Parts: sequence; structure tokens; C-alpha cells
Amino acid sequence: MPALDDPQTRTDLAALRAGALRWLAGGVVAVLLGWLLGAAVVRITADGGARPPFAGSMVVLLVVGGVVVAVIGLGAWLRARRWTAALARESWQHGRLRIAGPALLQVEPAGYDELTDEPLRLQLVSTAVWRTRAVQRLDGAEVRYAEVSPREWLLTADGAGTVYGARRAARR
Repeated sequence: MPALDDPQTRTDLAALRAGALRWLAGGVVAVLLGWLLGAAVVRITADGGARPPFAGSMVVLLVVGGVVVAVIGLGAWLRARRWTAALARESWQHGRLRIAGPALLQVEPAGYDELTDEPLRLQLVSTAVWRTRAVQRLDGAEVRYAEVSPREWLLTADGAGTVYGARRAARR
């Protein structure tokens, strides 16, 4: 059964997409506000008024920051679409999550035997501290995981409310 058939998975992916769209919309709004502020400053100075202090810096900050935030949101939205497509064809596997380091994870598949089996070693993709800590709190929990590509994996757990991306950890 594809993972996308699970109602919880659809809810988790919808939350991920909503977060990405919030970032994208926030970036677009910041760029528009920067543009409007710039137009207002030009109008004020053209009418002979004094240039408001720090207006130029604010315009640059809003426009550049907005573009950066919009690009982050667009990337997150595209990643969520790619993950949704992958989960439409892949099924969840079940296992137990073990934390091996700050962002290093080991997933022990169901029926795992320490003596004969190798755990799946993953590196969490997230750069957000709160997401990393949320995954660390899942240490020892039952998780669902799926392979999106040969290097990329997704994992979630009951009550997580989202899907976490991870890549195969490099061998040392």
C-alpha cells in the first residue's frame, strides 16, 4: 500500500506544504512592502520632503530578505511536491529510531537483530534546530520510513505532525 494512502501521511504532507507556502508568501509580501516603501520614499523626496531616516536600508533589507525567504519557501514547496510524488509509489516501512549524534540517526527495521543486521544510517537534512530537537525526542520510538531516492529517505512517527527528510550518512 503506498504511503500516501495513509490519512496521517496526507495530513503531515499538507502541513509541510502549508509551511512552505507561508515562507513563500511571506517573502513575496516582504518584497512588495520593500517596493512600496521605496516608491513612497521616492515620492516624499520628489515632493521636496526630507528623506526618512534608514528608509534606504529598510528597502534593501525588505527586498533582499524577501527574495531569500521566497526562494526558501519555493524550494520547500518543490521538495514537498517531490516527496508527495515519491510517497504515492513507495510504502512505509516500520522500525525503531535511535539517535546516534546531533543529526545522525539509525533506523532499526522491524525484526532487527543486532548481531546480524545493519541499521539504516541517516543524516537529518533539516537545518532548523527545532526540527532536529523534535527528531531527537523520538529516540527509541517506532517510526515509519520510506526511500525517496537512493540517497534520500523520509521518516515520520505517530503524532509528529510532519515528515522529516534525511540522507544516507557517509561511511567513516
